[in-house]
Amino acid sequence: MFAWLKNKTELQKLQHTYCKLMKSAYKLALTDQEKSDQLHQKADKILIQIKEIEGQSS
Repeated sequence: MFAWLKNKTELQKLQHTYCKLMKSAYKLALTDQEKSDQLHQKADKILIQIKEIEGQSS
């Protein structure tokens, strides 16, 4: 019931940001490939951070 009160972990924040960037990159790919590629590169950097955090936790 009070899930919105919970603080998000760093991993959850990164996953949310990654998802938003990938959606934006997909939408931009239809009109502006260069900007889409830039967003995709940012998303790739975040994905690397996510993998590092997941590697540390396991």
